[in-house]
Amino acid sequence: MSTTFEQAKRRTETPFRHDIVGSFLRPEALKEARRKFRDGEISSAELKAVEDREIARLVGKQKEAGLRAVTDGEFRRSWWHLDFMWELDGVEKAVADKGYPFQGAETRAETARLNGKIGFTRHSFVGHFKFLKEIAGEDVVARQTIPAPAQLLAELQRPENQASTEAIYGDAGELVSDIAKAYKAAILAFYEAGCRSLQLDDCTWGMLVDQGYRDGLRRQGIDPADVAELFARVNREAVAGLPADLIVATHVCRGNYHSTWASSGGYEPIAETLFGIDGVSAYYLEFDTDRAGDFAPLRFVKEDRQVVLGLHSSKFGELEDKEAIVGRIREATKYVDLDRICLSPQCGFASTEEGNVLTEEQQWRKLRFIKEIADEIWSRS
Repeated sequence: MSTTFEQAKRRTETPFRHDIVGSFLRPEALKEARRKFRDGEISSAELKAVEDREIARLVGKQKEAGLRAVTDGEFRRSWWHLDFMWELDGVEKAVADKGYPFQGAETRAETARLNGKIGFTRHSFVGHFKFLKEIAGEDVVARQTIPAPAQLLAELQRPENQASTEAIYGDAGELVSDIAKAYKAAILAFYEAGCRSLQLDDCTWGMLVDQGYRDGLRRQGIDPADVAELFARVNREAVAGLPADLIVATHVCRGNYHSTWASSGGYEPIAETLFGIDGVSAYYLEFDTDRAGDFAPLRFVKEDRQVVLGLHSSKFGELEDKEAIVGRIREATKYVDLDRICLSPQCGFASTEEGNVLTEEQQWRKLRFIKEIADEIWSRS
């Protein structure tokens, strides 16, 4: 039976009706090359050669899966966020007191810490994007993913980083301003390199929906609403006044490490603030489990913006029930028109180089399945 909805339309710009968040499982050849580089067995040039080859293969596989927007899989990174932060002026790689906590797991203990004023001079990610765009060709969109400005702000305000941050920025307003300026410069550098589709990955909102996290803030005398406004401010300032043909999206989830999660809670407490940030064209939102709540908060999404429903899980390889997915899309249309809805996994397949617990074939099968559903709903998406 056809699942096509009435008046469903095909999209010609990002986000597309079937889409991705960005990261992919690292192939064994890449993992081995990174290990050898860490052990001093191969040079940086030899590592880059492997990265180039595997990214080219990945782009080909994304095209085979029918994706119309492609990424480099974040294959040159160890983390989805820290690698970008470490190359900003005034930011350095540091060992943390402990890793990020997840359900039944803890990440490597690394962080980004200040050693000077924040700025942007140059960044290897710009060169990485140029390579992606070149190999992607003209038949697909090359998308760049980076952590959101709010994510850097949150990192610098971790308890173990608070003292070093305050030693350089006694005024929170100046900190926010410098982060926003550095990000805007970075975004414009990507734009000059040919980027027209940029995604800001932002788990700060996934933290702020968690009741335990909100209660912890209140015990410190901090109003969660004030934190949300500060996160919104730094993001808004970073994307204000960008070129009109640059599509800026943001992705929100509740943690994605080795198939585990970090927080729970629906979007309602932060919906008006998050969805009210000017300059954002689309939201990639986690909705694959009950931990993300219902669709009611989508009523705050402005009518000129797209919502990419992350109804499929990147944490496991088993395919979801098609009828259940279609039913949830219908449910979401109570709050957002079908023409403003797209479909994707709730997160990437490897937010860190460790990756989630599934096989590469399961990863590709899931993406083909998402396309199958989208094609049926949106008459070949």
